[in-house]
Amino acid sequence: MKILFLGDVMGRSGREIVARCLPGLIEEYGFDFVIVNGENASSGRGLNKTHFHGLVEAGADVVTLGDHAFDQRDTLSYIEREQILLRPLNFSSGAPGRGVTLATARNGQQVLVINALGRVFMKPADDPFHAVEKAISLCPLREAADAIIVDFHAEATSEMAAMGHFVDGKASLVVGTHTHIPTSDHRILAGGTGIMSDAGMCGDYNSVIGMDPDEPLSRFVTGIAGGRFVPADNEATLSGVAIETDDKTGLCASIWPVRIGGVLEEALPGF
Repeated sequence: MKILFLGDVMGRSGREIVARCLPGLIEEYGFDFVIVNGENASSGRGLNKTHFHGLVEAGADVVTLGDHAFDQRDTLSYIEREQILLRPLNFSSGAPGRGVTLATARNGQQVLVINALGRVFMKPADDPFHAVEKAISLCPLREAADAIIVDFHAEATSEMAAMGHFVDGKASLVVGTHTHIPTSDHRILAGGTGIMSDAGMCGDYNSVIGMDPDEPLSRFVTGIAGGRFVPADNEATLSGVAIETDDKTGLCASIWPVRIGGVLEEALPGF
């Protein structure tokens, strides 16, 4: 099975490049399943209902979130009705929505998608490791799911790497989101799980992690907040990771970075 994961969609420029490029990628490479992190799609903070549906119309089979999951007020209500919209699994048990879903791919296979939040340098959250472990135990690879993808929304690459090793041999892919910087450490671990510390963002890289540089730069220099962060709005790069799974095991058979457009060096799947 061919699976594409796209990193944090950042503002209007991120939404536009997903809408423009994703349908063609699905057709050209024959992706069976697509996951998109929509954490920053609406004004750089959260995901409103209109923009969620836009990502789905572009080709997303599941949309994941992160620490800004509820920054858009309407998310609190519509997330309960959307089975393919995930917030981190290890949020408080009273949080609306869900952190895991089993969805059907275009080829009829079943994909378990898990969204979890890291704890290093992040807001307080429950233990992500045991939360992910429990979710996988309830829907094991090749028993109930043909592939398992973990979106680990975390700040520290050490925590991302630890999650990969923690579920090695039990998941198809562990991919980090949140930092907006694509890492070059895509690889397959000894047990067969693909890993990439951060998928990067779908947004304008002539920025400070997706924001217009003026306000972040001013805060770094002066230590004083002078205004709101505003998403950078020039040509975006679509960033993510693609894998192909082994149909017999559900584990990762190949893994490739994906970068299209904007100022970053292009990278395409080698299928």
